[in-house]
Amino acid sequence: MNHQLLPLILDKAGLNQKIFNFFKNYLVGRKTKYCWNNFISLSFNINIGVGQESALSPILSTLYLFPVFYSLEKHLKILKIPISILSFVNNGLFISQNKSILHPNANLFYSYSIISSFLLKYGLIIKHGKTDVFHFSKSHGTFNPSLLNLSSIGGPSLLPKETWRYLGFIFDCKLTFRSYIDFYSNKVISTIKCMKLLGSLTRGINPLQKRRLYRCCTLPIALYGFPL
Repeated sequence: MNHQLLPLILDKAGLNQKIFNFFKNYLVGRKTKYCWNNFISLSFNINIGVGQESALSPILSTLYLFPVFYSLEKHLKILKIPISILSFVNNGLFISQNKSILHPNANLFYSYSIISSFLLKYGLIIKHGKTDVFHFSKSHGTFNPSLLNLSSIGGPSLLPKETWRYLGFIFDCKLTFRSYIDFYSNKVISTIKCMKLLGSLTRGINPLQKRRLYRCCTLPIALYGFPL
């Protein structure tokens, strides 16, 4: 995130002047040091990025990325590329639907190329190593989608994944959710086995405490897939 570009984006967002002035000065004069064992470097000026673990970082990221996705959707509409876009903080998702596997791959290729060029203008880059491709299919037979080759635009050659994890859910191409059930079932079983170490019939936590621990730590995983 470019600190010099951020005020221009916030000004276009039409925020209240007090809020605009606060965010305009929020990232000014930032410095950092690097520490490695007993070595501590000199202070360096920081003119990009947002603070880690800061409550305002997701808000700033959303405001900063909004013009990018707005321009992208407008550009894709002009080119008549049928792509839907979802974004969760710094995780972006392109969705393409078609009866033929060739058309979604082409749409994803062009969309990836366009978003890469847009992000560069805003001082941002895509981490190619974190880019994945996944396909859903209604076919009853074997489904072997071709890879998505992004090497010509600086990206990787993506082999479609067999399962896809997004926001805590695990999807397979047929939407059977077997991988999701297997993952959280094993997690519940391992959690219960670990609880046995906390007490026995003669010592450790009593049955009432075990019941409370089970309800707090195991049931949320089994019922909602809520991670510990």
